[in-house]
Amino acid sequence: MAREFTPKVVTANALIEGDVVYLTTADTWARDLAEAEVLTDEADADLRLLQAQARVGEIVGAYLAEVNPGPNGPEPTHFREDFRRKGPSNLFHGKQADSLNHA
Repeated sequence: MAREFTPKVVTANALIEGDVVYLTTADTWARDLAEAEVLTDEADADLRLLQAQARVGEIVGAYLAEVNPGPNGPEPTHFREDFRRKGPSNLFHGKQADSLNHA
């Protein structure tokens, strides 16, 4: 029996900056998961992924990441995706430094 399709987002890394990015319904790349297009149809998700992978001048490593609906937009279901959206793993760089400055 086939496994039921679960909601996904297209994610990748920005080619120049390396930031984690998410494909939006406007066909742009956002750095905030809350802005990502949530794909609930498997065929649509596969098509959006193929379209994203063709954008080699903008991103690298596009793939589908599983999400759950949340009160502020999609939430990752796997710790790897939660970790990726927070930025570099060493402190005082990127998004982690920004959150320290706004605490």
